[in-house]
Amino acid sequence: MGESKSFNLRHRDPQSNDKAVEMKHVVDEKDATMDEIVVVEKGVELKRELGIFGGISFIMGTIVGSGIFVSPKGVLDVTGSVGLSLMVWTGAGLIALMGALCYSELGTLIRKSGGEYTYIRLAYGNFPAFICSWVSLALVRPSSMGVMSLTFGTYFASIFDTCGSPEVIIKMAAIACLLTVMLLNCYSVRLSSTLQIIFTTAKIAALFIIIVGASTKCRSEYTKVISTGFEGSTTDPSTIALAFYDALWAYDGWNTLNMVAEELKNHPSINLPLANMVSLVMVIIIYVLTNICYLTVMSKQELLDANAVAVLWGDRVIQSASVIIPVSVMISTFGSVNGTAFSGGRMIFAAARDENLPEVLSFVNVKQNTPLTSMLFTMVVSITFVLLGDISSLVDFFSFTAWLFYGLTFGSIIIFRLRYKDEPRPYKVPIIIPVIMCLISIYLVVAPIVNQPDMGYLYAVLFALSGTILYLPLVYFQLKVPYFDQITTYLQLVFEISPTKKVD
Repeated sequence: MGESKSFNLRHRDPQSNDKAVEMKHVVDEKDATMDEIVVVEKGVELKRELGIFGGISFIMGTIVGSGIFVSPKGVLDVTGSVGLSLMVWTGAGLIALMGALCYSELGTLIRKSGGEYTYIRLAYGNFPAFICSWVSLALVRPSSMGVMSLTFGTYFASIFDTCGSPEVIIKMAAIACLLTVMLLNCYSVRLSSTLQIIFTTAKIAALFIIIVGASTKCRSEYTKVISTGFEGSTTDPSTIALAFYDALWAYDGWNTLNMVAEELKNHPSINLPLANMVSLVMVIIIYVLTNICYLTVMSKQELLDANAVAVLWGDRVIQSASVIIPVSVMISTFGSVNGTAFSGGRMIFAAARDENLPEVLSFVNVKQNTPLTSMLFTMVVSITFVLLGDISSLVDFFSFTAWLFYGLTFGSIIIFRLRYKDEPRPYKVPIIIPVIMCLISIYLVVAPIVNQPDMGYLYAVLFALSGTILYLPLVYFQLKVPYFDQITTYLQLVFEISPTKKVD
């Protein structure tokens, strides 16, 4: 006891031909034991802290956000009937499940964090992977987190008797939500995982209340809407396809666990596929039952007109206890922000480790073994979006790019089957599934542009390609930014972060 251990801090010295310069920093053993801090010759590793229940909670907690509580009306509006809308909700869930099965093979074959970025880089090369990380880093992830945190702030303001400008209160609550998530993820993976389990359990319990509450109303006067079945269904194939597009965004987050593959413990080759399958099956059941339950206590038109469907349901069924619903929305959005931050930070971490982003974003805190810098950066950008105000349109225009990268990822399975055909695959998806998912991805990229042309989609494409301006000088030609090495060294000393071990 009382001995000191050392870890390596590294920076690039412009006077030493870009060789790594080793520096020493002391950690007192009373503050950190070897069980709490992993020190390796070439850097610090992320610890495997995420078990099967934590994995399921991160997937379900990321998928089930505020949408199922607030406004699950888009699919019903497009399809025109209860029966067809429920078929779309089920079908979209099965598509998400097929996507998760594809990712299960990739995650057990390539056990690296980073999700789509990692698989695209290995299958197609560095540049497409860089564009994937660039779009995710600069806009998609932080803007999505900004929208979710603003929803948290809206319901916070609705519950408490606040004074002053509601907009200011909403933004303050949103920023508080983001900062809390940042602190949790920077402090401990285990704590973040435990809280995710708690929040996911709470939001599922709230949906269970809705399901059980609606079951008490299953008398004839309350089932008139459900009994209409397929009456009024649209017959236009393109319209039905767009309804699937709407429903699939409610299932977005099914790929969460592949982002953190290096942090799965206890047989990740088993836990990853199991968590993916269990999570998606449970979400499909919950989504379909919840939609049925809404329609037992309100008409189709009431559901379409309601800004917050679950709140209206609560006023009618549980009345004086209806405050449960806004609180549930807050819990649900907080869990979604936590899951998105946890997984999104790992994509940035993986890209930085491959030197596609500033290397300092891959550094890990030597005491907590958390990717502190990537998480800080993600939160700073997210808070910036919150301060800007209305950013939901940005999410709409950039959402289609997610399916572009999903499609490339599904295609990588076929490439890896040919390129690495002799590699062991603990889980192997039937080849027809990635083929189907590639075709679905192509449609989901093209459909919104063809059906509703808008200059916003062009701007989204141009923004994605603008990453080339950074890629060529900083990644391809590896030009150095003046004083960046000194900044990196300063950040290492302040935050006690160290380079990570390269994973092959």
